[in-house]
Amino acid sequence: MVDPADYLGPVRPYVLTGGQARPSRNTVRPETLLVANTDASLPPSATRQHRSLVQLFRGMLSLAEAAAHLKIPVSVAAVMVSDLVDSGHLAVRTVGADPDTLNQELLERVLHGLRSL
Repeated sequence: MVDPADYLGPVRPYVLTGGQARPSRNTVRPETLLVANTDASLPPSATRQHRSLVQLFRGMLSLAEAAAHLKIPVSVAAVMVSDLVDSGHLAVRTVGADPDTLNQELLERVLHGLRSL
């Protein structure tokens, strides 16, 4: 599991994102479900935060849940996750727009993750 202490301290969000202020894709939202691509290995130059995100997404999680686990703002996690989706290390799993298809348990997990921030 990821040690949250790795993310505490005087590190500014722009340091974690490599200076990026916005995600490369606008489709990554707090409730977006993501899963790691187990066939793609991260390069040796990958940051500790990117490695931690890929490790968290070995099981399917929402962006908000991952941000809560790592104790980083959702906006910072969105930038880092977008980079990992672009590089093929994470895959987006969409939730249907039809309210009847939404899973109440999933929504409760997302809400819990948001409250943990």
